Amino acid sequence: MTARSVATVFGGSGFIGRYVVKRLAASGHVVRVAVRDPEAALFLKPMGAVGQIVPLFADVRQDATVARAVEDASFVINAVGVLAETRAGDFGRVQGEGAGRIARLAAAAGAQAMVHLSALGADPASRSRYAASKAQGEQAVQAAFPSAVILRPSVVFGPEDGFYNRFAAMAQVLPVMPVIAGATQLQPVYVGDVADAVIAALSLPASAPRIYELGGPDIWTMRQIMEWILHHIARHRHLVEVPAGLARLQASVLERLPGKLLTRDQLLLLQQHNVVSPGMPGLAQLGIAATPADLVVPAYLRRYRPGGRLPGGLAEIDMSESDLSRTG
Repeated sequence: MTARSVATVFGGSGFIGRYVVKRLAASGHVVRVAVRDPEAALFLKPMGAVGQIVPLFADVRQDATVARAVEDASFVINAVGVLAETRAGDFGRVQGEGAGRIARLAAAAGAQAMVHLSALGADPASRSRYAASKAQGEQAVQAAFPSAVILRPSVVFGPEDGFYNRFAAMAQVLPVMPVIAGATQLQPVYVGDVADAVIAALSLPASAPRIYELGGPDIWTMRQIMEWILHHIARHRHLVEVPAGLARLQASVLERLPGKLLTRDQLLLLQQHNVVSPGMPGLAQLGIAATPADLVVPAYLRRYRPGGRLPGGLAEIDMSESDLSRTG
């Protein structure tokens, strides 16, 4: 990679995207952060030198704004994703058609390499619209930019995640913890490792595989994860398994409320194992040692402890977000 090449990151202000932006800037790239709200991406600018990180407006549903974002870019990364639809069809428009649009216009602009962030469980035949649209996006990217690298992470964790943080926050206020699909297996992967995988994928030789599945070193059931969270935040809560029928009823109500804490589509995802497929290349093939959750998660869950302290009353040593990101 040349020292001042341009890299465009769609969704660069999101959970995974911000870690990718930081690494690209550290490598000397000029980074365009292509987002729908450039003002909300200004927090990224201190990650680089003056003028190195440039937020700009781009809507993946519009050819003109996407074309402007990829113009003269050597590297294009698509980290755009939605977990719940605001309007019917958002999954297809953003994760399916949007991904294909980015790939098509990146290829037309002469981009040297592209990395597309998909998800484990992407399947065109899935009953989940999220998973089906992820598969649609993969197919569109492969058709438009055949050399693109597709990364499929499992559940991603890190200081800003909506996974461990959400359940820990629930445990602060609920007398019991509901467990939905407690036997489902997950393989949580550290956000820093996913960002490192993006950087590694940009310089892969043409002979390397084009699809990688990313999982952490441990496979846990949903129930085990809940127990682990409760242990680390020092809160004693009974775990109550929610029957499938009641879970569907809850999801049908919650998806209508602001924040969409649980949707029926997410419930379909929770009922499927989310682990790396046997024989698929992953972090190891990209030269990355997977980071265990034990090394990262307890530090940012400490605020959910009673008093925010360690057992025995010892105050935890402060660890900033920038310190945590360096562990990846």
